[in-house]
Amino acid sequence: MTDYWPAGLPRRLDYPDVPLGAVLAGSARRYRDRAAMRDGDQVLTFTGLYEQAAAFARGLRARGIRQGDVVALHLPNTLWFAVAYYGITLAGATACPANPAQPARALRAQLADCSAAAVVTHPEPAPVLAEAIDGLPVRLVVIVPPSTSAPSDRPDDCAQLFGKAGTALGALVAGQSTHPPEVLVPTDSVAQYGYTGGTTGAPKGVRILHRNIVGNTIQVACWRSGALPGLDSEGGVVLDPLENSGDYALAPGSYATLCISPLFHALGLISLNFFLLCGATTILSGRFDAESYLEQVERHRITYIPGAPALWHALLATPGIRTRDLSSVKAVVSGGAPIDTYSLEKLTEVFPNAAVIEGYGLTEATATVSSGPIAKAGLRKPGSQGLPLFDTELEIRDPLDPGRKVPRGERGEIWARGPQVASGYLGRPEETAAQFVDGWLRTGDTGHLDVDGFLYVSGRSKDMLIYKGYNVYPRELEDILGGHPAVLQASVVGRAVPAVGEVPVAFVVPTAEPRAMAEELMEYVAERVTPYKRIREVRFVDELPLSPAGKVLKTELRRLARTTRGPGEPPWGTQETGAPDTAERQV
Repeated sequence: MTDYWPAGLPRRLDYPDVPLGAVLAGSARRYRDRAAMRDGDQVLTFTGLYEQAAAFARGLRARGIRQGDVVALHLPNTLWFAVAYYGITLAGATACPANPAQPARALRAQLADCSAAAVVTHPEPAPVLAEAIDGLPVRLVVIVPPSTSAPSDRPDDCAQLFGKAGTALGALVAGQSTHPPEVLVPTDSVAQYGYTGGTTGAPKGVRILHRNIVGNTIQVACWRSGALPGLDSEGGVVLDPLENSGDYALAPGSYATLCISPLFHALGLISLNFFLLCGATTILSGRFDAESYLEQVERHRITYIPGAPALWHALLATPGIRTRDLSSVKAVVSGGAPIDTYSLEKLTEVFPNAAVIEGYGLTEATATVSSGPIAKAGLRKPGSQGLPLFDTELEIRDPLDPGRKVPRGERGEIWARGPQVASGYLGRPEETAAQFVDGWLRTGDTGHLDVDGFLYVSGRSKDMLIYKGYNVYPRELEDILGGHPAVLQASVVGRAVPAVGEVPVAFVVPTAEPRAMAEELMEYVAERVTPYKRIREVRFVDELPLSPAGKVLKTELRRLARTTRGPGEPPWGTQETGAPDTAERQV
């Protein structure tokens, strides 16, 4: 057994008992005129971001938003996301990120579930929002202007869509002080609702407290930069580098990152928070194009790149990756889903100066639970999702007997405990009791720990599949398919495709001749779901395989999904490209 823990880092940290706003406050005082966010030609310094967020907070308060009110963030990646997110925090309200690409019905369900009092949106998805909130008690809608990373052909001011509730960002902050309002925000209050799906696919709001986000932000920042947390003289969170922090090559205040991960997603949001704590410059890349992305990495001398496997597969498939100067990159971090070891090896080749690592996490644990060591001299294990972060415990338990831990090396269900574990689900006491047990989080994922404590995630104990880093729940798709008059029965499973993870494949028992129906069914589902949930392939069958108890044998369907299509079965336009769908990343 070898001790792989990074040299010089303690295994436990002292976490300041402060709300999330203290993270930006500390960085604003420490990094001042350094660029915090860059969106095309628009740049916000750390001081500027803090002042804009403070004015936003005061604007919310002036429009009647009070402590504990929920403000949804219905935004693509834009620097205004950071302004609004921290403005909500400084106002003492609760943020609720929402995918701007989801259809009105799904958006309405989320806004109703969290009882949103206000929504911050963008001109492009504004019409969908207007449809979604019809009849809901939303009192305020703030429209941010378009930007380079989030352009729009619609009028900048869509306030008229929302009647008296609508206002432009400029009008909200006009005349407001750039000092935050005096609001006492308890650290055990809810900072944000992170929406995820459950075993049935129904969306659930995870109650993520201020202390959860601050804790996870500090964990990730200290792990990646070789530093310890502290407070400045005014109570802002700061990082103090260790004496040997030069071994990390990501010293606070010295690096830049290119952001492609959606900021409404757990991976994108934790990245935003820890980049700000580290004093890093976050450059928003805009709509994804592999060649353009690599050009920006080279031009901006990017140091740190996070992303899901779909990003890495797309970049590796780009001819220009071998001709670009990527020597500035010191860290390549893959998350959202496991990535194949072949791609990890290729990433190591094309990013010669980078530590290439994986991480593991989930919304119920704020974002991140484990990560590979990132120090230059750090010992890493390809194919592993790394070591548990500071103060984080992982146990592998028998799925059929959760009270029994299984031996090292044996596969079982992953349980996690640490300061980042959330306080449960919004309005779902039974599901909270089932998944949050005595301080432990039952993840529903399967994996094992090796003798050195490294985590290897091997699958899921539920039917969920992962497409380009996003969770896709078959039950939701099956319910939609069942609403089509030509469908008698339907079951959805995942088929492995290295470039994207798993693609949703629908097995359908039709009520009529299926020849001309597959594309119609895929379009039928596409109109009702977020783009990443779309059915990518339809297989017609005479009947679904059933167990004696009448349950669909999904193991048999997965086996069939791996086989070639039947004789005469047309290729129903499966979409297996490695490039991230632009609709998933931006509006």
